[in-house]
Amino acid sequence: MELLEGLVRRAGSSDHSALVTVGDESLSAESLLSLADATAERIRGARAVAVCATPSLNTVISIVAALRAGVAIVPIAHDAGRSERDHILNDSGAVAMLGDHSWDDVALPVVAVGGSGGSLATGEHADLNNAALIMYTSGTTGAPKGVLMPSAPIAACLDGLADAWQWTEEDHLVHGLPLFHVHGLVLGMLGSLRRGNRVSHTVRPTAESYAAKMTQGATLFFGVPTVWSRVVADTASAQALQGARAIVSGSAALPVSVFNDLQRLTGITPLERYGMTETMITLSTRIDGERRPGHVGLPLHGVETRVRGDDGDLLVHDGESIGTLEVRGTTIGAGYLNRPDATADSTTPDGWFVTGDSAVIGEDGMHRIVGRTSLDIIKSGGYKVGAGEVEASIAELPGVSEVAVVGVADDDLGQRIEAVIVASDGISVSADEVIAHVAAQLSIHKRLRNVHIVERLPRNALGKVQKAQIRASLEESS
Repeated sequence: MELLEGLVRRAGSSDHSALVTVGDESLSAESLLSLADATAERIRGARAVAVCATPSLNTVISIVAALRAGVAIVPIAHDAGRSERDHILNDSGAVAMLGDHSWDDVALPVVAVGGSGGSLATGEHADLNNAALIMYTSGTTGAPKGVLMPSAPIAACLDGLADAWQWTEEDHLVHGLPLFHVHGLVLGMLGSLRRGNRVSHTVRPTAESYAAKMTQGATLFFGVPTVWSRVVADTASAQALQGARAIVSGSAALPVSVFNDLQRLTGITPLERYGMTETMITLSTRIDGERRPGHVGLPLHGVETRVRGDDGDLLVHDGESIGTLEVRGTTIGAGYLNRPDATADSTTPDGWFVTGDSAVIGEDGMHRIVGRTSLDIIKSGGYKVGAGEVEASIAELPGVSEVAVVGVADDDLGQRIEAVIVASDGISVSADEVIAHVAAQLSIHKRLRNVHIVERLPRNALGKVQKAQIRASLEESS
């Protein structure tokens, strides 16, 4: 299988225009493929190589080179700490760094991209299950785990999204997302190289940089909710996106208010999707279908879903019953590297992947992700409460800029519902006001016990709120 068929097709054509742009630097399809293939010859047969994944053409060339060589590549966040780097390099068995990096403590040989140089020795890699990529999870429940991602499920994911979004070679995709996560690397970069469309990486995903690309014919924009909240806060930049074909949000739930503001300011109804490193994207709203705020759509072609209750029984699709989402199909990866125990724990006896996310499926098949089962389903006083519902209620208040709701251990209730909020600039809000608002909007068992006003919420590189950190901090101080 040629995963990058669009790149190969464009390289063989007479079109020598820029195909990939990162910041102010660009490469045509022909130049990118030439540099990548020259590098591929020097790593072919190696077990695995790693790349310091900066927003640069060096990273793009390195990824393409490894894919063309049939060598598993390990993208590592450019700002990863030493212990994280050491774990990933040791666990993956990478034998070299591909392209430049600034990590003085990494002793692996460096293979420069393009040009000439020595070749790497071949090594045993049967345990990699034909992985094209080894992408490491965030490590929220221990050391990061390496997810084995062969070319076939990557291609299935990208083709499913192309179908859902009517994504073609004629698009010009713009994003500024990290090239060490599925969203920025697999969807944004490899998706474009598979389709053969032009792709521009803005280095940083700012409202101004996105708006500026409209003058260059941009048609499709990718972002996470943090990006889109900043875009709608910049009215001029948001309005500049009018005329784009599609706006896609993922990696976390898009607040309904941001969804509505995007629609109002750009005239575009956002597309939302859902997935994990282990499964890639499995659900999405469709550009030719309903795009409902708070919902992540329908299974992609080749994907099946179901929800299972706490008692182990499968739940009906009634739009109300909350259960753990399980998926199976063509986009699922090949398990965790060196962790057969974790692979087995996340797989049911009949072959479904247990996502660990709680979801509701409607009669029409539309999916709504409630949150992480361990963090966003709060069991308080014998009731099961979705944190997202409480967060949505709090977010209605004009004085609230950001909010996270968690369940804090409580001797009486099991868990008590607490909120951490960031106040809007220039608008005052009090804890009592927030508590009263929720009490007036939601059932009594969903009421807040405490509200904490802070300057910022802890987030990871993709803008996801780190609820485990918030909960631990609140429990420590209580």
